Amino acid sequence: MTFIDKLAAATQQHNSLLCVGLDPEPSRFPGTWKGDSRRIFDFCAAIVDATADIAQSFKPQIAYFAAHGAESQLEQLMAHIRGVAPHVPVILDAKRGDIGSTAEQYAKEAFERYQADCVTLSPFMGMDSVMPYLKYEGKGAYLLCRTSNPGGDDFQAQRLATVDGQPLLYEHIARLAQGPWNANGQLGLVVGATYPAEIARVRALAPSVPLLIPGVGAQGGDAHATVQAGLTAGGLISVNSSRAILYASNGADFAEAARREAIRTRDLLNAARQPAPAAP
Repeated sequence: MTFIDKLAAATQQHNSLLCVGLDPEPSRFPGTWKGDSRRIFDFCAAIVDATADIAQSFKPQIAYFAAHGAESQLEQLMAHIRGVAPHVPVILDAKRGDIGSTAEQYAKEAFERYQADCVTLSPFMGMDSVMPYLKYEGKGAYLLCRTSNPGGDDFQAQRLATVDGQPLLYEHIARLAQGPWNANGQLGLVVGATYPAEIARVRALAPSVPLLIPGVGAQGGDAHATVQAGLTAGGLISVNSSRAILYASNGADFAEAARREAIRTRDLLNAARQPAPAAP
């Protein structure tokens, strides 16, 4: 199955739009695990086990592992996900953006070493920074487009002088991902839940590509507005929540609390799928 096929199947099988982010911070681990980076795998595996039948996708953030020299634990975690939830796609959140042989090595890292189904990329250096990943048949790549951080305006909201007008930079990226860059249907876009109007604009420009939408949960994005703006008949969305699920409890019940929060978030997102009731 391709990444897109796998994502569509998990969406239907789990009736879920929820992407569970795996951003392990040892300083927030429960009990005797607190501060112990050797427990990164144990913590994340417990979250995966608790949410494997709820999540539409998982998204480990590579920096949270690399900062603690825990890349081997990330490899172990990826293997664990494939074992307990082989039908749930895994998005490696790496935001790579280099070109040439360096990009080839990053692609090898994502798809061969970690066996990810998809990876996040920065498109700032152009198609050269994307092509090495698309050589992996069936794998996916999400391009940063309209991110949830306020500083995203510094570049993403700037107007360009192009042959087809003066689009904002993020609009231009959306068009490229929908069109000429997406010859094999492997691309998606990252758009932040804190900007629902921009999500709607991206969806209008890229009606069929999958959207990865962080910012619901600890960042305060509106779940209903996010789903209404991004979900269309032809386009999948994955709405990410990380900290709100991972750290729903700092006690021994952290995995059970994570499951409850994941269910709550999934149900909130599903409720937003429903059309508003007609006026009396």
